[in-house]
Amino acid sequence: MTVITVNAPQGRLSLEQRRTPAETLTDAVLVPEVGRFAQAARVGFQVHFAERAPDMMAIGGRLLADAGQELDVMVIDVAAMDGDWRREVRAEVIERILAALAQACGLPEPSPTWWVNFRVIDEGSWGSGGTVLSILSLLESGVFTEEKAKAIRAAMGA
Repeated sequence: MTVITVNAPQGRLSLEQRRTPAETLTDAVLVPEVGRFAQAARVGFQVHFAERAPDMMAIGGRLLADAGQELDVMVIDVAAMDGDWRREVRAEVIERILAALAQACGLPEPSPTWWVNFRVIDEGSWGSGGTVLSILSLLESGVFTEEKAKAIRAAMGA
């Protein structure tokens, strides 16, 4: 279970530029999380695009409305269930997200003013369908590789 929220200035991303990363941002987290691409796991991922008026975002102490178009600001927030999120796995996710956004925007590389926050939601702190969810109960779903399931169990002390 993962939620990716892309906060961008109003009009920064066209419909097509949102359509592509809806899929590629999902995969940017899904593959490191479960250990491979697994179509069945996609249902556990949501991507939200939040647009903000230029007078509702600032960088360097300047509202985007005052700074003009020279600032390309985005903040991408990733909230993922507890699991195997070692530093190198989080780094892989962050790099994959930035690369997917750059590609969707037709840029050779991500802007230095695009920031990614990666948050792990502690076990017992995520709910859906009227109940609290656990990554451990999902390990038998068949979407995780054996190696990833073992790493998650070790990380969770299970």
